[in-house]
Amino acid sequence: MHVDHVVVGGGVVGSAAAWRLAARGRDVLLLERFGPGHAHGASHGSARIYRNTYAADDYLDLAQEALGLWRGLEAETGASLLTVTGAVSHGAGRGDLEDITAAFDRRGIPYAWLTAQEADERWPGMRFEGRVLHEPVTAGRLDADASVAALQAAAVARGAVVRHDTEVLAVRERSNGVVVETSHGTVHAGSVVVAAGAWTSRLLSPQILLPALVVTQEQPAHFALRPGVGADWPAFTHQPAEPHPWPSGTYGLVAPEGVKVGFHAVGPVTDPDRRTYQPEPGQLAALRRYVEQWLPGADADRLEPVSCTYTCTPTHDFVLDRVGRVVVAAGFSGHGFKFAPAVGRLLADLATDDDVRTSRRFALRRRAGVPA
Repeated sequence: MHVDHVVVGGGVVGSAAAWRLAARGRDVLLLERFGPGHAHGASHGSARIYRNTYAADDYLDLAQEALGLWRGLEAETGASLLTVTGAVSHGAGRGDLEDITAAFDRRGIPYAWLTAQEADERWPGMRFEGRVLHEPVTAGRLDADASVAALQAAAVARGAVVRHDTEVLAVRERSNGVVVETSHGTVHAGSVVVAAGAWTSRLLSPQILLPALVVTQEQPAHFALRPGVGADWPAFTHQPAEPHPWPSGTYGLVAPEGVKVGFHAVGPVTDPDRRTYQPEPGQLAALRRYVEQWLPGADADRLEPVSCTYTCTPTHDFVLDRVGRVVVAAGFSGHGFKFAPAVGRLLADLATDDDVRTSRRFALRRRAGVPA
């Protein structure tokens, strides 16, 4: 089989890349190891935060571009994906909020500062620490499962082929293209986009020098909301002042199942093919204590644990780059979902234009210690 582009990985990033490549009239084959809607990676579930709270231009550019593309995807598919709830960032341990608001000022992104008392009064059932940055109209909740399904449907509508239950065994570059070995045969392509999440290192090392990608099993949970609260809660991130008893800062947002709350990038290191899918008892107990203290509008005794993977780089920056005919998208470090449509556009640029260069922040060769 011969195609212009193979995309490896049917999570949100790979699906977005297939959509943007197909939109350019390219012949695209998207290969996903598992079935539709599976829960083995990092793109499943009902809720992810969309927000713009980044001070760095390369991230903020992608976030703002993604907002328009999410709305475009909704118009293209008729799906409802992004619900605006606003978002808040607080905590005496968060040292970059002034830099973020300076970036907001440069770009005209609306925001407001609230005191902890003002925020407590505005959102009963939540508690706040220090100054609170409120992003009211450019932040909210993405439906994760619906987003992946919509991206794949839009890609197929534009001519892409999506194959689930097809494992990619090897990727080999040749002088005239790329050979992709799968569990159902061989595919020849002009280029390949590898967005394989926790399986990236296994698929590409050692032929491509990757940064250290650490895979962890993260364990947020959905907590039941008490009557009369939660309907207007914003998404949130909280970085408490040091020292604090939690393993990291926290994030949360109201989802259909309740309020989703989690620590960030502190789950046990895991092999993605040997996960337990079971919560680590110590961290789950700490998460319940956090909810008791900071989210009294939720019931810390009524919860449903969630299991997902993070694939983190040492800096928690993304890897978005191209080596020869292989485009690599990896290391989304637990904060990549919101950017997916814009990342898909960038991956399509890298796959179709030899002259495109990515930001030095995302460059693969610099990360690997090889001069760009």
